[in-house]
Amino acid sequence: MEDRMSGTSKTTSAGAGGGGAVYVLGLIGALVYYWQHAHGFWVHVWAVVEALLWPAFVVYHLLGHLAT
Repeated sequence: MEDRMSGTSKTTSAGAGGGGAVYVLGLIGALVYYWQHAHGFWVHVWAVVEALLWPAFVVYHLLGHLAT
């Protein structure tokens, strides 16, 4: 939208930003789940990595099931 008086343009982004909140909730849930099932220092480190990368694991396994 252009402001006719000043010649500048304004943009609006109504409704944006909801996906980030969903991802953070999924990240927290995954971290709690993997942390509870970990025993030992390096397994806890791997639990944090898995919590960060859980969407990639989900997509990989879903595509594997679709391929069979």
